[in-house]
Amino acid sequence: MTIREQRILNTNVIVAALGYFVDIYDLLLFGIVRVASLKAIGVSEGDLLSKGVFLINAQMVGMLLGGVLWGVLGDKKGRLSVLFGSIFLYSVANIANAFVTSVEMYGALRFVAGIGLAGELGAAITLVSETMSKEKRGYGTAVVASVGILGAVFAALVGDFFDWKTAYIIGGVMGLALLVLRVSMYESGLFQATLETDVRKGDLRMLLQPWSRFARYIRCILIGVPIWFVVGILLTFAPEIGRALGTTAPLQASQAIMYGYIGLAAGDFASGFLSQILKTRLRIVGAFATFTALVSVLMLSASGATASEYYALCTLVGFGAGYWAVFVTIAAEQFGTNLRATVTTSVPNFVRGAVVPITLSFQALQATVGIRHAGLIVGAACFAFCFGALWFMQETFGKDLDYHEPVSGSSLNDPSLGGPAAIHGHDRARHSASGGA
Repeated sequence: MTIREQRILNTNVIVAALGYFVDIYDLLLFGIVRVASLKAIGVSEGDLLSKGVFLINAQMVGMLLGGVLWGVLGDKKGRLSVLFGSIFLYSVANIANAFVTSVEMYGALRFVAGIGLAGELGAAITLVSETMSKEKRGYGTAVVASVGILGAVFAALVGDFFDWKTAYIIGGVMGLALLVLRVSMYESGLFQATLETDVRKGDLRMLLQPWSRFARYIRCILIGVPIWFVVGILLTFAPEIGRALGTTAPLQASQAIMYGYIGLAAGDFASGFLSQILKTRLRIVGAFATFTALVSVLMLSASGATASEYYALCTLVGFGAGYWAVFVTIAAEQFGTNLRATVTTSVPNFVRGAVVPITLSFQALQATVGIRHAGLIVGAACFAFCFGALWFMQETFGKDLDYHEPVSGSSLNDPSLGGPAAIHGHDRARHSASGGA
């Protein structure tokens, strides 16, 4: 690899990581400023939970829609087009969030912000995966995820030192400033190569059939669901959980999120590097998910805990849930170049969108069985889906990504299954590493 090619790879990884940093900042900021912002627009103490759930769900529905739209665009028009468009949309929407005057207006803007936030991670992971070698791409995605996750820690600190309006404006300004750095990024060579073919790109119908491909897609989603059980329930609603458990001092959502995401950043770094060292993705996900399940039970059983003890558990559960980098890398490695952006962008957003049924189930159950048991029941379902999906998945470490998904659903074009790649050759691989430059 030449010095220029290495510089291109480094630029893509660094700018992608910074973009995900801003994305996570904006994504988690509502959970941090939820109470202060809702009280400022006149929401009563008794309605904070229900209105908070409504706004989180509005954001997540936007992310579901955006995940599909940006994913298709990424496969049809390129990974960079998504990275430019998504950050512009969510940055403007978050600045506008500082000026809301009603729950309805707040919900509409969180929906728009959600659409924008949906494109960042998938496009970044797809681009990094396609421009690094198959032996080392796990390192690149681990760096993107672990650096990006620290955006939540920064959001917590900003939320503590600034009022909620300023916090939203800071996030929007950071995103717009990052657009300047995006100019230095290079498009994926593998994507550029597909432009020279007549292969169908970003076609959602191909994900629905045959059944084997659709099942592969669903499994990619299900293994990530526990991560957003942790974020959407255990961290976001820490104040309410703390009251139910009788913690010795009130818990703050900003602190729970900050400590949880410190753990997540460490977990992303550890899981990504361990998957490279041990040469396995699936076993790492299984080990980290198991650890997360055990700590989740401890958190929901910590009656009379001090605030410090609960925050320590937030860090531990965050570390366990820090297999996000490996989870998204698996999604990128499971599908061919013509569907890779669609899958890698939509999968994490469907996982994030899973917070809608998760929070609604949690809200419905806590009215009858209490917050603690509601959390245990919903958590058990999330982990059951994860382990069930993981059992049937194929290992993807070291998989050659230089192939496309055939319309027929045949696996003949998938080199990992013994067939010839549709787009293959040493020159093409080198072209991909250089970003097509």
